[in-house]
Amino acid sequence: MLTVLACLGLTLGVALGSAIVPLISIEIFVVGLVAEQPQIPWWALGAVVALGQVAGKLLYFLAARGSLHLPAFLHRRFRRGETEADAAPRFVRWAAARKRWRVWMETIRERCHRHPRWMVGTHAVSSVIGLPPFMATSVLAGLAGMSLGLFVSCSLIGRFLRYSVLAASPALLAHTWL
Repeated sequence: MLTVLACLGLTLGVALGSAIVPLISIEIFVVGLVAEQPQIPWWALGAVVALGQVAGKLLYFLAARGSLHLPAFLHRRFRRGETEADAAPRFVRWAAARKRWRVWMETIRERCHRHPRWMVGTHAVSSVIGLPPFMATSVLAGLAGMSLGLFVSCSLIGRFLRYSVLAASPALLAHTWL
């Protein structure tokens, strides 16, 4: 049987991983953990998951702000001895899509700068209910130039609420069905 501290450490790792790799579902993990280990306090589980989620999304936020540089394997590669002009034919089919993407991102960035309170409100709602997707609003918050303190505090509070309610829900449902 795992101790509470070990379970919380494991949960922190899974939460961090699920924030970086969106294919991992922290919601399913939390519900399963609470069902298996009911002695874990719901508020501690909510706090640990919130911390892991915000730490992971902070990478996306900082990359969108330009404060964090992406690793080399995510940059465009040229073949040995090839210049950008030589590689142009390989990238032609993507040029139109990249241009549309750039125009769309500039439009969103400009709107976020024009209405900074909307971004804060949208990010706060997203951190609690998940719509619009929390990852997308984290990137948009970075593009909009939201302050780091506001991003972290808004995200931590929202994620704590979301996962605390989720961690407490199996116990609440068990009491109503009994």
